[in-house]
Amino acid sequence: MRIAVYCGSSSGFDPAFAGAAEAVGRQLAEAGIGLVYGGGNIGLMAVLADAAIAAGGEVIGVIPQALVDRELAHPGCTELHITTNMHARKALMAEKADAFVALPGGIGTLEELFEAWTWGQLGWHTKPCALINTAGFYDDLIAFLDSSVAHGFLSAEHRAMLIEVEAVADLIDRIGDYIPPQVGKWIDRKDL
Repeated sequence: MRIAVYCGSSSGFDPAFAGAAEAVGRQLAEAGIGLVYGGGNIGLMAVLADAAIAAGGEVIGVIPQALVDRELAHPGCTELHITTNMHARKALMAEKADAFVALPGGIGTLEELFEAWTWGQLGWHTKPCALINTAGFYDDLIAFLDSSVAHGFLSAEHRAMLIEVEAVADLIDRIGDYIPPQVGKWIDRKDL
């Protein structure tokens, strides 16, 4: 099994964010689960990869050539795949992963998670998507998603597809228990 982890190329201001990234990298490696990530050697991405490497885990980095050219690639990856662009990066990460997880991060992290979640909603894969709500980082996003359900833009079944955990220790169990919903993509007025 391999899990794609999306996270910040920055470390953020709260030390809890780096602590969560370290714990995810270490715990995946200890569980024999491979890490697929953006291949960077900065921010939370570096903390995540360093922890997995230190614990003897498989670390697969996927990074666009433009970021390699800026010397941002992690030199310690088990495998480092260099892509032509971000679209190819995301497609290769999705191909290599059995699940998708977001640690704290910025718009790139959100974009990657939301794309993977959308693919699941469309039935293009049945892989779990999750976020780790470290120190309440995703509280406002969770409230927004719940509001999207209340306003009829997201079905309750599709909302439930996004696994939320606060403790890294709960992540692997929740992903293992995931059962994808058997519902259509679109919400009809009769569904409200």
